[in-house]
Amino acid sequence: MAINAKTLNETEFFYGHKACAGCGGSLAVRIALKVLGENAVAVLPAGCMSAVGFNFPQLCFGNNAIISTFAGTASMLTGVEAGLRAQGITDFHAVGFAGDGGTADIGLQALSGAIDRNDDILYICYDNEAYMNTGIQKSSLTPFGARTTTTPAGKNIRGNLRPKKNLFEIVAAHGIPYAATASVGYINDFMRKVEKAKNIRGTKYIHVLAPCPTGWGVKTDETVEIAKEVVDCGLWYLAEYENGEFTLNRRPKEFSDVSAYLKRQSRFKHLTDADIEIITRSRDEKWEFINNSFK
Repeated sequence: MAINAKTLNETEFFYGHKACAGCGGSLAVRIALKVLGENAVAVLPAGCMSAVGFNFPQLCFGNNAIISTFAGTASMLTGVEAGLRAQGITDFHAVGFAGDGGTADIGLQALSGAIDRNDDILYICYDNEAYMNTGIQKSSLTPFGARTTTTPAGKNIRGNLRPKKNLFEIVAAHGIPYAATASVGYINDFMRKVEKAKNIRGTKYIHVLAPCPTGWGVKTDETVEIAKEVVDCGLWYLAEYENGEFTLNRRPKEFSDVSAYLKRQSRFKHLTDADIEIITRSRDEKWEFINNSFK
């Protein structure tokens, strides 16, 4: 049965949390757990979702969940999967939810090791493009030009000077059984990918873009809209990697306005026309590669 809003599990497994209004990360966790069901065992490192989901004496998870070290999401998932399997338990899904910093920076070594071992786990990175939980500091997934507390915008430095790390393709380079990108702006696509991943043995990775209204500087009711717009303007793409091949899931006939997407966010308000031209040119170069390399 195709997964969609009508067939999605009505039971809530992530509720009563303390996330900010409009939090894209909490939406990604909520939907993923509804797809995976009550037998999912969740591992979360230090970050937004552990900060808002484990508040003594209230646990906001309806299934088993545990906080890992910041760097150890994937390694703890390895232990959870091995421990349950050793007990003869087979009806479970070991799933990790980690932010961009806890994945692309601090947790990359453990994730790479898990992929190398091909542990039967699902790792979901909810990417809000900065260390939002600790005060909006730059991560290696912060896009070029974005203002954060560690990449301020001034006369000499105009926000983040480095491009966003392409973690999806880095993970795919390991020869992982399944990897995908997603966005909370295209929730049906995200649900389908979680459903597909849970039925694949070995290591799976899903990188879902999940806007943070606080860090991005957008209204709290614009999360889904801005997460859709970043795909439509071509600064994020929806794709899968499986059996050694990349497949593009959505190919816009023409891109929406990059400038409009950037200017509606306070983290990009300082950008000049020249800055936006750099971003647009980088997008076009990336899509030339995608069009030549992806099915």
